[in-house]
Amino acid sequence: MRSLKQNLKSATLALAMAAFAGAPALSNAEIVTERPTGLEMTADAVLVRPLTLVATVVGTVVYVVSLPFSALGGNAGEAGQTLVVTPFKATFVRCLGCTEKHLAYAERQE
Repeated sequence: MRSLKQNLKSATLALAMAAFAGAPALSNAEIVTERPTGLEMTADAVLVRPLTLVATVVGTVVYVVSLPFSALGGNAGEAGQTLVVTPFKATFVRCLGCTEKHLAYAERQE
């Protein structure tokens, strides 16, 4: 049977590991109190979303065309992130009327 000293060491180690694992989540915590107005939501739906959809399609085409070169250069993932994923998230994932601050907060929560 394990001794009391071993059990205490194990419990202390487990508690320390849990505290260190939770530290990044606590340090990134931020409460977003700003809410988009109706005008911001309307402008986003009518103007910004169609433009970011076009940027997603154009970025995908550019990524596919440049894929052999970026693969040879070793940065295909970075190119895909910049040309495809970022505009896609701005079009389909971002909340209606959200600003960059809201988007940055949402990305940290993923």
